[in-house]
Amino acid sequence: WALVIVSKRFRELTQIFTEERIPFALEEESHPGAVTLLPAQENDLLPHSIQNPDLRCALLTDREIFSLRKAGKQRSVQKLALDFITSLVPGDYVVHMEHGIGHFEGMTRKEIEGTEREYLELTYAEDDKLFVPVDQADKLSKYVYEEGNEPTLTRLGTQEWKRVMGKAREETQKLAKELLELYAKRAKSRGHSYGDDGKDQKAFEEAFPYQETPGQMKAIEDIKKDMEDEHPMDRLVCGDVGFGKTEVAMRAAFKAVRGGKQVAVVAPITILADQHFKSFSKRMQDAKIRIDMLSRFRSPKQQKETLERLRKGDIDIVIGTHRLLQEDVHFHNLGLVIVDEEQRFGVKQKERFKELRANVDILTLTATPIPRTLNLGLHKLRDISTITTPPPGRLPIITEVRKYSDALVRKAILTEKQRNGQVFVLHNRVETIDAFADKLRKLVPEATFVVGHGQLKPDALEQRIMDFKEGKYDVLVSSTIIENGIDLPRANTLVVNEAERFGLAQLYQLRGRVGRSSLQAYAYFLYHTQKLKDDARKRLRAIVEACELGSGFQVAMRDLEIRGAGEILGAGQSGNMQTVGVSHYLRMLKSAVEEIKSGQKGEDEDITVEILLPFEALLPSFYIPDEQERISVYQKLAGSENETILKEFEQDLNDEYGALPRQVQALFGILRLKIACRRAGIVRVKIEDVTKDRREVVLTLTPRVTAKEIMQLLKVNAQWRVSSNTLRIDEEVIRSLYGKSDVDWIRVLQTQVEALRRQGKK
Repeated sequence: WALVIVSKRFRELTQIFTEERIPFALEEESHPGAVTLLPAQENDLLPHSIQNPDLRCALLTDREIFSLRKAGKQRSVQKLALDFITSLVPGDYVVHMEHGIGHFEGMTRKEIEGTEREYLELTYAEDDKLFVPVDQADKLSKYVYEEGNEPTLTRLGTQEWKRVMGKAREETQKLAKELLELYAKRAKSRGHSYGDDGKDQKAFEEAFPYQETPGQMKAIEDIKKDMEDEHPMDRLVCGDVGFGKTEVAMRAAFKAVRGGKQVAVVAPITILADQHFKSFSKRMQDAKIRIDMLSRFRSPKQQKETLERLRKGDIDIVIGTHRLLQEDVHFHNLGLVIVDEEQRFGVKQKERFKELRANVDILTLTATPIPRTLNLGLHKLRDISTITTPPPGRLPIITEVRKYSDALVRKAILTEKQRNGQVFVLHNRVETIDAFADKLRKLVPEATFVVGHGQLKPDALEQRIMDFKEGKYDVLVSSTIIENGIDLPRANTLVVNEAERFGLAQLYQLRGRVGRSSLQAYAYFLYHTQKLKDDARKRLRAIVEACELGSGFQVAMRDLEIRGAGEILGAGQSGNMQTVGVSHYLRMLKSAVEEIKSGQKGEDEDITVEILLPFEALLPSFYIPDEQERISVYQKLAGSENETILKEFEQDLNDEYGALPRQVQALFGILRLKIACRRAGIVRVKIEDVTKDRREVVLTLTPRVTAKEIMQLLKVNAQWRVSSNTLRIDEEVIRSLYGKSDVDWIRVLQTQVEALRRQGKK
């Protein structure tokens, strides 16, 4: 292949190529293997990369190389949250705030009263169609569902959706109240404020044998900021297994101990506690920190001694299971509680954490990916850091989907045994698991096998997993009970029997059990049926495609999303989240929270503004050719809650696609006008023909607009006429106020509308 690279950062690339000793040319060369670098001007618009297999030639541009973003530009939280909801693809189920669940068909153009407009087309029950104008794209959110649980489409024009929404609204209000009470308590209480990092802390951090990933660094910074602040910390750190959450926790623990406080690390199962105990002890051996463990692996006598030393303050860090939450455990001076996988604790223990939250720092670690939609509703309530970058040196897992054969299983087990590793074999039917293990013992007599499943007593199961972890067996044949957080670095081959019976998220979670170290890991998904059913084939294909590290955040999180969302909110038992869809439920929760906070109903929230002006306001296909990108941009724009975010988007579009054509400028104008109308209490803006050559601008008002606000407007421009619930003015009057072009005209109208806003309401 010949490669041509066109870049605005030409000098930087030539330096990299020279340093890495990669031969390149500055004139075009077309022999195989040639690399040509060409400079681009600052204002040039670079296309996406293309490749031509016939000519064996590829063109790469900055879009792919530097993925377009100016480095270090911090995105606003809302913008990140928007990304998730806006990944709509034709064929998705969507929730429309007012009309319920429909099926998204794609973009369509219609000409109305001589003006061309773009709409998102939805199909509802009985094939009813709904066309949503692009400036209201934010009313749609993606409906995320578990496989096999497709939602039923709502019938348009019935009371059905209103009832569903009513129930969900009650629930979100109740939940919002609980969350806020808890957080108000936290905000009032004073925690311990730790000082800046000392010499010890720096030395401890430098002793970390690996390179920190950007995600880790960010999480560590966030935690330190929280600890140095006087309010108690309550932060959640999410990241795939083995992405370095433990190191983050250890640095926080170290800081707390150096600040003179005790630390408790609570894990849901003894094995995890033991794992933490070993890793903490090893990492802190030179730091003279006293670490002890409280769990079933210790005798009653040892436990008693540990409790006594804790009370006197002779232990700095104690690690254990929920045993640490019992009544007889007293601390001398507890400052930080680190909770691993909180969602796996029972209700009682969670209550206990709630009591603790009010006055000690709490750091929660979880490997259940918590989708960004959650952050949307919760980023104000719960501090969340996500680690999405894998540690350097990790290799993606090689995944194969095949029909089951004894020879294949034997080969997989022996290959792993030869390189001194271990194998997970997954068989998810408890009644036949022992028989299956016996069959494997006969098939591979060279290897040793141990069986684990949920019907064993917890002690027996833990003992077996410990034995496997310590290397006493080569193969663990288990049901899906084996937990995610358990670190088994030597297990690098996974064989899943009857893979067609699993859901996508399950397959992804299972595959995450191998490939924790820098060795190449293998996953075999084996099916038994002659021909795979369509949906099973889709799932298995998806899992093969999602072999990138950290891709868990993108793929299989569909169903985890739903569960993860419920778990964190503690609304997991509710069916309402399912009926209205996760994104929409969270959106309702967010407005319920804001409602309680401000003590009044968020009036702006409920106003739907309809803008019917005869201007072409859209993203033309010559500007953004890809329909997928257009849909996404429309949704993000319509979802922008204020001018700052719109400004950011305007800048982004300019960077990415070049100067905005007038249709796009008009679209931004209309969105700004819409924000102004929502604040002023206007539900509709339209132009009506009065006579053949005279037209009026008509603003329809909500009841909350009073005479006082109307007077404000008349002060700015006395030519508005009031009639019942509308305000009218000649279109020409607005044009005469510098509104020559469409865009200026919209801007003039926007300033007039802003005069209607209540004073003192920012």
